Amino acid sequence: MTLSLNEKDREMLHGDHGLATKMSMSILVRMAEISDAKELLDISGAHIDSTVYIGDAGLEFAERLASLGARVTVPTTLNVSGLDEYHWQEWAVPTDWARQAHRQMIAYQSMGTIPTWTCAPYQTEMKPSFGQQIAWGESNAIVFANSVIGARTERYPDLFDICCAITGRAPAIGLHLTENRAGRILLHLRDIPKALQHSDDFYPVLGHFMGRAALDRIPVIKGMGITPNEDQLKALGAASASSGAVAMFHMIGVTPEAQTLESAFQGNQPEETISVTMDTLHESRRELTRTDSEALDMVVLGSPHFSLAEFRQLAPLVHGKQKHPNVRFLVTSSRAMTQLAKQAGFLDVLQAFGAQLTVDTCILTSPMLPPEVKYLMTNAAKFAYYAPGLLGRQITFGSLKDCVASAIEGKVVRDESLWKN
Repeated sequence: MTLSLNEKDREMLHGDHGLATKMSMSILVRMAEISDAKELLDISGAHIDSTVYIGDAGLEFAERLASLGARVTVPTTLNVSGLDEYHWQEWAVPTDWARQAHRQMIAYQSMGTIPTWTCAPYQTEMKPSFGQQIAWGESNAIVFANSVIGARTERYPDLFDICCAITGRAPAIGLHLTENRAGRILLHLRDIPKALQHSDDFYPVLGHFMGRAALDRIPVIKGMGITPNEDQLKALGAASASSGAVAMFHMIGVTPEAQTLESAFQGNQPEETISVTMDTLHESRRELTRTDSEALDMVVLGSPHFSLAEFRQLAPLVHGKQKHPNVRFLVTSSRAMTQLAKQAGFLDVLQAFGAQLTVDTCILTSPMLPPEVKYLMTNAAKFAYYAPGLLGRQITFGSLKDCVASAIEGKVVRDESLWKN
């Protein structure tokens, strides 16, 4: 299949718009050819996942583009970096590693990007709109953009995302195209109590199962009794993008392209229908805990980054209380959400509780943890899924209330009342 390029595409490929643009366009064209794209399309925004420092190759790529004078041509937000540049010394981050990670941050900032440093760009003023064509990296951001907002992005990998941002173009493939956004499997919720559906820990559990069942197919969820809020949908999508490769889901009557079952499947029949029962969810919830111990060294919240609404939810749970001295309590968020939380008075409450905050980074991508921290607890399915492999730690999953109660008790405690059949 021959890739069709317009006149400006050819100009960029030939170097008429500078060496950085030529380099980016050559990569874009090759990736489009591999993907059997017929043409490229204009994008109006990008989110760069390549900002995370994982080694010299990624740093070299970023600094190479920067040295060639790279500039993004569309509004471009930045994903988490390798460190909280103002508080990394409070953790176990090696100095040499921090220096390299900071160089990578500087390289991407030099390209005219917006230094949001968050895995949740949909919480910023750069949140896209329905139907907007964008090139986003970061799995949870991709699934949120496609599913909750109805913007259109494929799964953009590291290094390719910045090429799209520099050229303002992307291959016209996958979820950019209407015909590829139809649901393929149906998840039918059966007899799930509304009280559980209101609970914050229902959505990570359902999302974890959804990723396992769907893999890279688009799932359609039927049978919800309530309308989830954005943070609940965020947790659902992030979990499914971790345990599977879900880049988009539909929830009947909730997500923009799924007001009816027929519209979610674009008139097609589902390839598979799966009944989701309480037994299904119990098994999914068990999979998110990877320890038999009640020991607890640290609670980790904010994977994806904490929103202002989550700060608002957490503050009254810890108000007037004190965490156990042997348990660390960490909240990760963006600098923007943290500043808003500070203005609202939430940070004073958290600090009085004994919580620590870190911004601009993610504990999964930064060597923050000291070796004595071995037992973790979280309310995030994404963190629970990745922590054993990436961090080599034992993990317990629980609700936000469970995490606070456990931090106070100094050991894992969980309220099982909503999860009883």
